[in-house]
Amino acid sequence: MHERHARGLVYGASAYLIWGIFPVYWPLLEPAGSLEILAHRMLWTLVFVALLLCVRPRPNWWSTLRRQPRSLAFLAVAALVVTANWGTFIWAVNHGHVVETALGYFINPLVTVLVGVVVLGERLNRAQWCALAIAGLAVVVLTVDYGRPPWVAFALAFSFSAYALCKKQANAGAVESLAVETATVAPLALGYLTYLEATDVATFGHAGWVNAALLAGTGVVTAIPLLLFGAAATRVTLTAIGLLQYIGPTLQFLIGVLVFREPMPPERLAGFAIVWVALVIFTWDGLRRRTRRDVTATTTQVEHAAR
Repeated sequence: MHERHARGLVYGASAYLIWGIFPVYWPLLEPAGSLEILAHRMLWTLVFVALLLCVRPRPNWWSTLRRQPRSLAFLAVAALVVTANWGTFIWAVNHGHVVETALGYFINPLVTVLVGVVVLGERLNRAQWCALAIAGLAVVVLTVDYGRPPWVAFALAFSFSAYALCKKQANAGAVESLAVETATVAPLALGYLTYLEATDVATFGHAGWVNAALLAGTGVVTAIPLLLFGAAATRVTLTAIGLLQYIGPTLQFLIGVLVFREPMPPERLAGFAIVWVALVIFTWDGLRRRTRRDVTATTTQVEHAAR
């Protein structure tokens, strides 16, 4: 059991490490534009997932899934939402907003909780409300600093939270659901790439073999962390996953500041510091409640054993 948990931690940390260094990859695809990169990412992810299903087939997965129209509907919505998320991220990285993408994934856990309240009618405790209020203050500070609301961060946080909600409601396997999602948007991607080729503005095959290989590689770099995350989720607790998830935005923040030299004035740093305070409260509350549940469960088991 200990070895299984250790492997889960390695898988989870690896997934978030790859997601964290994503900002380094997308600029390598120039001169391809953001929409062309997005289209290639959707198509090549579908190709990679299809190969996985051939190498490690899941018998009758499609026949089972197509008898569940509700799940298919949620996966179709998930496809549109994750396309918006991917497109926003690629555009932001290639236009000098890496730090703001980090902000989006820092506030994502808080936005997910907010979505749970609004959509699912979940109730929050005092600590969670406090964390949300502090995060709201951070948004005000950052809005003043940027001179506008942090739209990129909002788009990433809300789209990923909506994606997680759709995936939860669909309740399908990781590889199978990704296959359905990418197949849903593949016709749009293929149509756009065909248009680019017809108008002589496509870069794939016209900017050297390295560029073509990197564009094709978007499918691999998209699918691998998702598979690692799926492997981690079955081996470690959600609490551990919750702590690991901060690896990604932390690396993105550091890359934005140290590698891409994006400005970090005191006001912006103050806004991020307030967000981190909110996350500390949110994480502390989650750990506290998890510990309490574990103690309660252990006590109950001891009482049953004593009877």
